Amino acid sequence: MMQDDLYMRRCFALAERGRLTCRPNPVVGCVVVSNGAVVAEGWHQVAGQAHAEVHALQQAGALARGATVYVSLEPCVHHGRTGPCTEALLLAGISRLVYAMEDPNPLVAGKGLARLREAGIRVDGPVLQAEAESLNPGFSKRMTCGLPYVRCKVGMSLDGRTAMASGESQWITGSAARIDVHHWRARSCAILTGVGTVLHDDPALTVRLDDYSGLQPLRVIADSDGRTSPSAQLLRLPGKVVLACGPEAASRLQQQDVCSSGLQAECTITAVPLLNGRVNLTTLLRQLASDWQCNEVWVEAGATLTGALLQAGLVDELLTYIAPALLGEKARPLAVLPGLERLADKLSLRFADVTTVGEDCRIRSLVLPQA
Repeated sequence: MMQDDLYMRRCFALAERGRLTCRPNPVVGCVVVSNGAVVAEGWHQVAGQAHAEVHALQQAGALARGATVYVSLEPCVHHGRTGPCTEALLLAGISRLVYAMEDPNPLVAGKGLARLREAGIRVDGPVLQAEAESLNPGFSKRMTCGLPYVRCKVGMSLDGRTAMASGESQWITGSAARIDVHHWRARSCAILTGVGTVLHDDPALTVRLDDYSGLQPLRVIADSDGRTSPSAQLLRLPGKVVLACGPEAASRLQQQDVCSSGLQAECTITAVPLLNGRVNLTTLLRQLASDWQCNEVWVEAGATLTGALLQAGLVDELLTYIAPALLGEKARPLAVLPGLERLADKLSLRFADVTTVGEDCRIRSLVLPQA
């Protein structure tokens, strides 16, 4: 029904308000409608605190009895850090629930809807499911595949070059593009880079926005041989850092107490099996999903790590910032992709969004499954 679509889209807009504060939980919005009018709204604000339905029901009070509740994600039915939303809905006396998508969490996965139906509540949905799924791609992928949703960021010239042959790259794109990058960083659970970038550029990889008060994303360095210096800026800034090293390098760094209490960062050294002499990226991403509950990982790395992630089929989305400039054939490429010799070998993408950001262009591309 058109009204259902209207109220559900409002749920989506409300859900976005929790984007920077409720991770690793999904963003969720809720609307309570009684006698054809919205009487309450809510969204999941902070992980570990009340869910969207509870916020909305508290606001609705007695008006929730007999009302229709719209929610962008199936209500939970299990006890976590908060109680089940299904029981709060039943206690409030609602008559109908409209949902956008089932919860991919195996602890829920349809059980919340079944609980409400068994109690005599009319349950309708899914409504605008594809739009609902786009709200929480990382949470859904972590719940169903045990992997985070991976976005790779690249800044390049119009001829596809990311740095001069000397390595000089600051700045190819303009200030507006750099601010846009910080907004994408802010919504990510972790920022992944390679040790080569750390050694050459000494990046901070923090969110630097005037109005940002959320938690800094986890900063992750893929460093198979343990070459990261204790003087690296990533280790000298507040926040959490993971040094992902091969087993021998991890043991050596732990013995050397590289992550000492003298650092401002809260540093963890984790051992990751090597594959062809480099950190096994699939294993690393699985660790980020399981041990750190990372839903979305933002990659800012050089051509080698970017290429390795692409060739391993681990990238879901590529954000390419293109400057109106040419750097020439000797400049460095976007990604190192050995073995692509025929058109049939190409990595296929699908444009999802093309927009101008200041004087630059941003192309958001979805990486298609490879044949």
